[in-house]
Amino acid sequence: MEEVLKYPGCFVCGDDNRCGLKAKFYSDGNQVVTELTAQRDFEGYQDIYHGGIIATVLDEVMVKAILADQRYAVTAEMTVRFFKPVPVGEKLRFVGKIVKTRGRMFITESEATGEDGTVFARATGKYIEARGPLKQSLVKSTEQ
Repeated sequence: MEEVLKYPGCFVCGDDNRCGLKAKFYSDGNQVVTELTAQRDFEGYQDIYHGGIIATVLDEVMVKAILADQRYAVTAEMTVRFFKPVPVGEKLRFVGKIVKTRGRMFITESEATGEDGTVFARATGKYIEARGPLKQSLVKSTEQ
């Protein structure tokens, strides 16, 4: 598995973001995976990991699936289904992949599971491939 490009300042994957998750994303050519532990710093209610953080990582793992293919894209639409609250301290595995490509649009899906295979959340997304100045900015951010 190969580590996917990242922007050092990114909240999810950036090593330089002092408030961030510092998640590492790896690709096997078909999907992208990351693992992290639900930290108390990001709880929503007492002992429950914040759903917004889960949604953020689901988004990131889907866009990383596109980036692993050396293509730069931004989120156009995302739908998340939550099945169970994630307890603080739970080790999570996030998997994302491209399901279909239509022109500049990527259709993706992702899933967050616990160590025992419990499915906590799933997401689908639509991403638009960046062009022009936006693409140049995205490329530049990953070259830092």
